[in-house]
Amino acid sequence: MRVRGALPSLRPAEQRVAEAVLADPAGVSERSITSLARLCRTSETTVLRFCRALGLAGYPELRIALARAAQGEEDDRASGTASDGVIVQTDSMAEMVAKITYADQRSIADTGAAVDVVALQAAVDALAKARRVDVYGVGASALVAQELHGRLHRLGLASGVWADPHAALSSAAGLVSGDVAVGISHTGTTIDVIDALRVARTRGATTIAITNFDRAPIVGQSDIVLTTAARETTFRTGSMSSRVSQLVLVDCLFTGVAMRSYDRSVSALDAARSVLRARHTERHERQTGVGRPGLVPTGGLTVQA
Repeated sequence: MRVRGALPSLRPAEQRVAEAVLADPAGVSERSITSLARLCRTSETTVLRFCRALGLAGYPELRIALARAAQGEEDDRASGTASDGVIVQTDSMAEMVAKITYADQRSIADTGAAVDVVALQAAVDALAKARRVDVYGVGASALVAQELHGRLHRLGLASGVWADPHAALSSAAGLVSGDVAVGISHTGTTIDVIDALRVARTRGATTIAITNFDRAPIVGQSDIVLTTAARETTFRTGSMSSRVSQLVLVDCLFTGVAMRSYDRSVSALDAARSVLRARHTERHERQTGVGRPGLVPTGGLTVQA
């Protein structure tokens, strides 16, 4: 997870080391630093810089960490629950389903394991006290932004969601101190989301980023950063697995805010469910005639008795 998270911010030579690590963690754990440098067409100094970029003291620590990670995946394979996620042309339908399911399951588990609880608490505190919340997202992340907005709105928070970049900038310009802006971007490089957070921050709002890479450009415009740990498969680069892991953090934010005012939140959610239930019942009665005196349902039609 740390290697994937650091990948976009690494220099080209360091990225070659990262790609070798991700391709064969068990094999790299058994190599000497000289052998790895030769494999990646770089120097031992570059390998050491890569280790330090991950927050490790040196190459021995990297080998130990990779050996542990590789052993964990090997244990999963032995129990029949693991897959490398690489979909090939010869895969059966069952193998394809298994690989996709495994990738999504690992995205959820890895995101949960990697979540910064201190940052999550700070984000929950900011949202719970906010006068107003803006949520920004583009493309697939716009769907997640809509979900976060809908959940906060049901709790009674003043929330808006903006997928159009001009509308997002206009809304961000109206934020003030005490407001919160949430930007959602899997890569952390979506310029429309970054720009909206930048404007919101200059207006004094607290800015929160949800991204898969903790060194991405979006981090520079964010007071609080929440990272996901999405895994990519052959035909699903950053798509469903990214949304699944983002929704894990949305769920955590929503539940954390709801817990801050437990009774009020339960009451607000019950009121929303009650209204929706009444509407469904009323609609059913109009369609079938059930519960309305003098009307008799006949197949797909309702006629006067």
